Amino acid sequence: QVQMVESGGGLVQAGGSLRLSCVASGRTFSGYIMGWFRQAPGKEREFVACIRWNTGSTDYADSVKGRFTISRDSVKNTMYLQMNSLNSEDTAVYYCAAAIPKTQIFFATQNSYDYWGQGTQVTVSS
Repeated sequence: QVQMVESGGGLVQAGGSLRLSCVASGRTFSGYIMGWFRQAPGKEREFVACIRWNTGSTDYADSVKGRFTISRDSVKNTMYLQMNSLNSEDTAVYYCAAAIPKTQIFFATQNSYDYWGQGTQVTVSS
């Protein structure tokens, strides 16, 4: 059974940084796409970034491009989200997710992902 556990959230001042981690277990993730999504109060869950486990290639939402960096350590089965220059609009619950290899995956669409973590709260104070 696949489990995904996020950590690293917390309270940070605007302009500060945080690094989120997501430990995945239960299978090998070769061919998977792993992603980060976030959900702010009163808003829908939105795509943040994703990484292809085998190649390390990445994609980002425009709102975080240049500030956030997604990476993975395939030995530790861990994915990271380094978040810099945080602002109040980044306040949200952050979720990691994994998409099983499929013929077609819309990486920015949450329905493409099969496994989810429980989320970790990130709060940016101004």
